[in-house]
Amino acid sequence: MKVKQYPDFFQEYAATHEESYSYNPLEKDLLYLSIQRTMDIVLSLMGLIISLPIIVLFSILIKLETPGPVFFLQERVGLNGRYFKVIKLRSMGIDAEKNGAKWAEKNDPRVTKVGYFIRRTRIDEIPQLWNVVVGEMSLVGPRPERPMFTAEFNEKIPGFVNRLTVKPGISGWAQINGGYDISPNEKLKLDLYYIKNQSFLLDIKILIGTVKIVLTGNGAR
Repeated sequence: MKVKQYPDFFQEYAATHEESYSYNPLEKDLLYLSIQRTMDIVLSLMGLIISLPIIVLFSILIKLETPGPVFFLQERVGLNGRYFKVIKLRSMGIDAEKNGAKWAEKNDPRVTKVGYFIRRTRIDEIPQLWNVVVGEMSLVGPRPERPMFTAEFNEKIPGFVNRLTVKPGISGWAQINGGYDISPNEKLKLDLYYIKNQSFLLDIKILIGTVKIVLTGNGAR
């Protein structure tokens, strides 16, 4: 599926659905945004330092199991439709998308043995802490989708693009309540709940919920 690459994805798509959603990101409390950004930087830098041995270990295991790069960079749609490259430890073979982009699914056969483990434990997401440090993502927020999937979902589910009114996150309300196997429609409902109720306490609740998921392995795909 070839999707037209708009210079400003958010404006192009939100223009036809702006009446369906009343949230104005400019109304968000500046104190909250300042606290969130400070927390993002401090916790992400700490996380990168602490997890460096884990990243090195699994980088070696990934190289031993399959050829190709250790890190996987993929274009995603972020705040206000800005494109950026999300960073992950590679969990699939290098030919995972030789037949085109495909939505990840439970027990995906393209996932390697090491990949299965790092997905289940969320270790593959750790490098995204760098995306947080540079300001492309937050620790908490709607998971960023690929441009083609965002376009496709917004055509089928008007208003899906409204997830782009806040910075995307490593984890979110949808992830701790529905996991990674929920439908785009269910994801939208949960993400809009987060956007409308965004607060420091809700972010803490999501981070605690994320830690529980990491320890139990629930909700991975």
